[in-house]
Amino acid sequence: MAKRHPLQNLLAPLLLPLSLLYGAAGRWKRARAKAKWKSARPCIAIGNISWGGTGKTPVTDWLLSWADRKGFRAAVLTRGYGAKPSQLPLLVEAGTPASECGDEPLMLARRHPCAAVMVDPERGRAGRTLEASEHAPDVFFLDDGFQHVRAGRDLDLVLLDQDDIRLSPLPGRPPSNWNRVIPAGTWREPEHALHSAAAFLVKCEPEDWPSLVPDLDLRLRDFPRPAFAFRMAPEGLRPAGGNASAPALPAEAVSGPYVFVSGIGDPAQALRTVTAFMGREPETTLSFPDHHDFRQEKGKLEALGLPMVCTGKDAVKLAPLGLSLPCFALDVKADFFASHNSPAPTFEQWWNETFDALASR
Repeated sequence: MAKRHPLQNLLAPLLLPLSLLYGAAGRWKRARAKAKWKSARPCIAIGNISWGGTGKTPVTDWLLSWADRKGFRAAVLTRGYGAKPSQLPLLVEAGTPASECGDEPLMLARRHPCAAVMVDPERGRAGRTLEASEHAPDVFFLDDGFQHVRAGRDLDLVLLDQDDIRLSPLPGRPPSNWNRVIPAGTWREPEHALHSAAAFLVKCEPEDWPSLVPDLDLRLRDFPRPAFAFRMAPEGLRPAGGNASAPALPAEAVSGPYVFVSGIGDPAQALRTVTAFMGREPETTLSFPDHHDFRQEKGKLEALGLPMVCTGKDAVKLAPLGLSLPCFALDVKADFFASHNSPAPTFEQWWNETFDALASR
C-alpha cells in the first residue's frame, strides 16, 4: 500500500499549497505531452497513481504468463529502479547482477525466459531497439509506465489499493490517500489523470471487497471504467537462487521458527501473506526499504541462526550472498477474483477481448 509518512499527516495544511502546485505541474505535463515513440504493436502501461506497493510487478508477471500461454513474444520496458546498467538499453538475462538491472526486472527475466526485459529510463529507446531486432515483440508492457507519457501506449491499467479508495479508514489504518498529492500525500498526480485509465485493478483481500465496492462507486463515479479486484495468492516456497521452473515447495519445507526478510513497498501485506501460508508468525521480522541492497546485511542475517523466508524480488539479491542458512522465497501471483462495472465477468476475459481488439486494428 502507499504509506504516508507521519509528518505528511501532521503538516498537511502547510504542504497543501505545494501539493496544488505539484498537481498542476503534473496535469500541465500530461496535457502537453507528445509521445516520442509509439510501437505499431500493442503497448500497455501498468502503473499506479501513488507511490508504494500496489502490485505492479505481480500484475506484469500475470500478463507475461498470459503471453507465454498465447505464444506471444512479450517485452517489458522498465527503468530498473536503483539499477546501474553497464549500457543502455540493457537486455536483462538470468545471470545479470541485480545491481546492474534492478531486482524486479531480474525476477521477471528469470521467470519468463521467452520475454525480453529491457532496462532503460528512456523507454522509447529500448522499444526502438527491440523493434529493430531479429525477434521483434508481439506486445510491449510498460512497467510503472502511467506517468511515463513520452512512451505511447494503447491503454493504461491503473492500480489502486484500499487506502486509495476508502471513504472511512478501517480501524488502525490511516485516512484515505485519495487525491492526496505529493508532498502532502502519496499521489504522483491529481485524480484528473485517472481519465486516462482503461481499467482499474484494485489490490485487496476477498473478504474486504464487498465493503469496498460502495466507496469505489463514489470515488470512480467520474471515471466509469471496469474495475477488477485481485489479491496476492501464495504459490509456494522456492530456494533462493533455485530453478524458477522447479515445482514450488509447501510450508513444511521450513520446520520450526523462521525469519521473514523483506525490502519491498508493502511489507505489512507481505507479512500477512507469509504468515497465512506458513501457518505461523515468523520468530523475527526484518523490514528494509523498498529495493534494499542486502550486500551489507550478510552478517546480521546469519547471526539470527534461523531459516529465512523472503519475497521473490528480495531472493534475487539474497541468493548471491551465499548465506550459510537456508533461504526460501515465497512465490506469489496476482489472483483476480472479482469484477465491477465490466461487461466481462473476469479480468482474463476482459483482457482477452480488449487485446484482440487492439491486435486487429
